[in-house]
Amino acid sequence: MTLDIKKIAIPAQPGIYLMKDSENKIIYIGKAKNLKNRVRSYFLKNQNYKTQKLVTKIEGIEFVLTDNESEAFLLESNMIKQYRPIFNIELKDQQRYTYLRITNELYPRLLVARRTRSGKFLGDGKVFGPFTSGSSKLLSIGSLRKTFKIRICKRLPKKACLEYHLGNCEAPCEFAEAQSRYKKHVSNLESILKGKDLGAFTKSLQEEMIQASDQLQFERAQEIKDTLQRLGSLKTRQKMESTTGSDEEYFGIKVSDQAADVMTFKKINGVIRDSNKYSFDLVGDNSFANFIFQYYTTNQVPPFIIVNEMPENPTMLEELLTKAVGFPVKIVLPKSGKRREMIDLIMRNIELVQSSGSEPGLVELKEKLGLSQTPIIIECFDISNHGTSYAVGAMSRFVNGRPDKSGYRKFKIKTVSGQDDFAMINEIVKRRYYRLDNENHQMPNLVLIDGGPGQLRAAISALESMAIKISCVSLAKENEEVYLPNKKTPVIIPRQTQSLKILQHARDEAHRFGVSYNRSLRMPKSKFT
Repeated sequence: MTLDIKKIAIPAQPGIYLMKDSENKIIYIGKAKNLKNRVRSYFLKNQNYKTQKLVTKIEGIEFVLTDNESEAFLLESNMIKQYRPIFNIELKDQQRYTYLRITNELYPRLLVARRTRSGKFLGDGKVFGPFTSGSSKLLSIGSLRKTFKIRICKRLPKKACLEYHLGNCEAPCEFAEAQSRYKKHVSNLESILKGKDLGAFTKSLQEEMIQASDQLQFERAQEIKDTLQRLGSLKTRQKMESTTGSDEEYFGIKVSDQAADVMTFKKINGVIRDSNKYSFDLVGDNSFANFIFQYYTTNQVPPFIIVNEMPENPTMLEELLTKAVGFPVKIVLPKSGKRREMIDLIMRNIELVQSSGSEPGLVELKEKLGLSQTPIIIECFDISNHGTSYAVGAMSRFVNGRPDKSGYRKFKIKTVSGQDDFAMINEIVKRRYYRLDNENHQMPNLVLIDGGPGQLRAAISALESMAIKISCVSLAKENEEVYLPNKKTPVIIPRQTQSLKILQHARDEAHRFGVSYNRSLRMPKSKFT
């Protein structure tokens, strides 16, 4: 049962809205400059399928007013982290970020920081991070503990334990000298976790080692040497994010089938240090801007954010991030140069991810025809004529390069008389996609027309009349030439390639299906039927 939005009093002010299901559970949180206009828009008929699915589950809406849109943006982000509604963006990346915690004890320990579902850290002490490359973190923690002589015992023993005899801890539980040095060890550890350069600390240790050796304190010199070796190993193995400044972070976003794929590249000191992939459904206010803001609630904000397309209201987003970090943050859409090359690289990576598992011939077809996405779903149209009396339309449907016969469709020509193939193509294409659009069904990635430039123009005219954007090409049978919109010369695909064979198969299936339908209409009905 869909909520009757007309019966709800909605304020026309900035704020957030919390949509709830029949169990009073929050399923979506959104923000708006004008709550009344935004919330009512959900209940219009032209929403995509996933937004319609959200609307069917709404049983109640709660509102929280704010003074302005910026406050709404911040409140929305905090509420999403607290309640984690199922229809909002939730950043699920391919790597788990780790946070480390130095406990608030007399002799602090170094632990992995645990979090609740709402994002709150468990336990006391200071939290550092996030750090990347999940499983290696435990190795790094072990190296850090040994390097800085941090105890691992849960309860402080009365006597020195095995860790002392292994040289991993100075036993502040027993020795006064170790107790006096422990605070310095923890301070040095905090400096490293805050992202300060290991170089300065390493240099001071080297000086201390030389001094200990000169004073014939050979055991102390050996301990420092071991520490330096651990630091060297740690430096090459760790992949910790510096908290003092990624130079730039790159975002590429590509939308397909009511969902968005996002890839990030993090560039520190001119070198790519980290890359992650995300995806989210295009429901309600889920947008690129929301994604970026949510992303930077748990990740370090760089001075420059490089994007392949501008997010909504970039100025406000820049202001919010600038206020959060205390230095200017700029969102940049590069047109050329090294930054553009990096964005192009990200987009190629996203396309590779999207096409993984696809029929190789379809990936090849995307490249040869310059399509914006891999044509996982192809629908092919053909007209079957028999004299001037019988003309029908037929459509085959291929999914991942194979026939999907349950998706085949046949058409009786209703608006065209005579043998006007162009007008007939225009009619059946218009009828097919008017219905799909009206019923919010999934559109194909590619429309294939049996014929030459004339048939292609007729199909494109039908799509343009409905403002529907789908890649459309035609395949001329005589020389198997592929015609593209706004190109005079056709594309010649080698006959032995799998990509052309998929087009030929789709075209032949549409022709066979149309001929069969035409024949069935012309056959006299049995007197027994």
